[in-house]
Amino acid sequence: MTAPVSFRFGPYLLDRAAYRLLEGDRSIELSPKAIDLLLLLVERAGTLVTKDEILKAVWPDVAVTDNALTQVVSDLRHALGDSSTAPRYLETVPRRGYRFIAPVEPAMPEGVAPGRATGTKTGPKTIAVLDFANVTADPEMSWLAAGIAETVTNDLRVIRDLRVIDRALVAHVEADASSDTLRTAGLDLVVIGSFQRLGDHLRITARLTDVATREAVANAKADGPLTEVFGLQDAIVMQLSTGLQVRISPAERARMSARETSSLDAYRALTEGRLKLEALNPAEIPSAIEDFERALALDPHYALAHVGLAHARFWLFQASRARNRQDIDQLAAAIAHARRAIEIDADLAEAHSALGFFLASTDRPGEAIAPARRAVALEPGNWRHLFRLGMAGWGAERISCLQAVIAQYPTLPYAYLGLAMLRIARRELQAADQALQAGIGGAGRTGGGDARFPASGLHALRGLIRLAGGDLAKARGAFERELEAKGKHLFGDESARDAYDGLGHAALASNDPAGAVEMFQAALARYPEHARSLIGLSAALRASGSRSRADQTMKQAERAIEELRSNQRNGEAVAATAAWHVASGRPAEAAATLHAFLTSAPPGSAGWLVPVDPFLAPLRKQREFDRVLTLLADRAK
Repeated sequence: MTAPVSFRFGPYLLDRAAYRLLEGDRSIELSPKAIDLLLLLVERAGTLVTKDEILKAVWPDVAVTDNALTQVVSDLRHALGDSSTAPRYLETVPRRGYRFIAPVEPAMPEGVAPGRATGTKTGPKTIAVLDFANVTADPEMSWLAAGIAETVTNDLRVIRDLRVIDRALVAHVEADASSDTLRTAGLDLVVIGSFQRLGDHLRITARLTDVATREAVANAKADGPLTEVFGLQDAIVMQLSTGLQVRISPAERARMSARETSSLDAYRALTEGRLKLEALNPAEIPSAIEDFERALALDPHYALAHVGLAHARFWLFQASRARNRQDIDQLAAAIAHARRAIEIDADLAEAHSALGFFLASTDRPGEAIAPARRAVALEPGNWRHLFRLGMAGWGAERISCLQAVIAQYPTLPYAYLGLAMLRIARRELQAADQALQAGIGGAGRTGGGDARFPASGLHALRGLIRLAGGDLAKARGAFERELEAKGKHLFGDESARDAYDGLGHAALASNDPAGAVEMFQAALARYPEHARSLIGLSAALRASGSRSRADQTMKQAERAIEELRSNQRNGEAVAATAAWHVASGRPAEAAATLHAFLTSAPPGSAGWLVPVDPFLAPLRKQREFDRVLTLLADRAK
């Protein structure tokens, strides 16, 4: 298997052929031994590389002390701006060795255009497992179609020599799909299988097929009692690995079995709960919670069931996130279940990934980075872990992670939204708009979009960018397209509220206070306590001559801001306070409030919307506000 010529991580490109490390166009000076060590660690990203292995690889046939290795590691950290106490790239494993912990992606050799054939494909083959066919059409066993596929996917993912696509990304692909369809999904190999139940007996068959040639690379078959389904699935994986010509180490074999339960009923409950979560239908969440709780009642040490329950609880929290009083009990429960899963299985990447994502929703984003990075180190190619690390992180780390996600999942709109957030914070509004357009186009691509992930909020954000640029007609068009979205998805009401607020500001800018009042009232119909909508309504009422109602509405906004503060919604409270100051004719206080907040806020996305926030438009020509924007952009580097 040919090794990649180059690797990307963070803002860096490690070019094996040119034997150099680049940051943008700048070549970073490193000794040959430092380059050798970096290549060794990056090629085995996420894996512990022992001191003995390093010494044999970097200093072959030369007797050196640990001090030589320590010095080279120190040089690398200095070059990468890394820290031994809070590492982003090189993690020290005391008395054992080192581990490269940042996300790594194979990169195209310099001078080769993306999409152009370059001979033998570099890096590991990309493989996916389709849902297994229920040959006997037994409705009692329908859950096993996804259950086997999910288990085989997770087991194959443990093998470091493979790049395994998340099952959810190919759930819509049929087993008889054309080679073009499979290649469009980015696959080199696909596992197609079936199962049939005969009384208490289960037979599983699988075929590993080369997408390009449609030839079978390996065939697998396992028969046995239904109660031994886990062993049957392991047997399928072992047979497929032989065809793949990859060796499963004892440690990898142990990782596979560590995720299992001895209870078939617990396994079924877990799978049924996962399928309900996978649909992303709010109505299914209570039933999914019951499934995960049933799995844990049957097996309290089932780590995957804790992860499933954590995700379900987090969903309920997310449904309340736009309210002044969020359901923090659900968030606390989600975090607790993720931590419990890690206690049971410290190497369960999904648990670390979930914990990082949940912590990123608190006002302590710094705590989210370590578990999110740990998940990526354990499973470097998993798009979910990369997405969650990207959303927990900021600056160059967010860009590298979300670009890696898009490479795998080009129709995921929220990856583009995450990139646009960062670009807005940097005042790169054209780049932000391009990212949003790409996300909208990907989500609407014929046959390529995923209805579970609508491009919710992307149109509204494009409207704000256009509004900030003074193009009222295009801004209105974007807000109206946001409102055209149908379906009761998770962020639907929140996105509609933002679109109505945007239309209210567009009406005010067009000297249409009556139209603005109507739009802000429509926003408040979705979230009656929303402070910023109340401030907008007050401005519209004042412009229409209803000063008494405007004053009353501002008092409501003050109470809403205080409620945000009392519920530790600090970022939202600051943004609303700044808008309140602007509406009250105190622009200097607004700029000072924002500057003080950004100066003290922990690293992360705080204040990212400020450059296009229509409530702050009157500040844009003030020097103090420019200081705020500069500080915000510096935080986003």
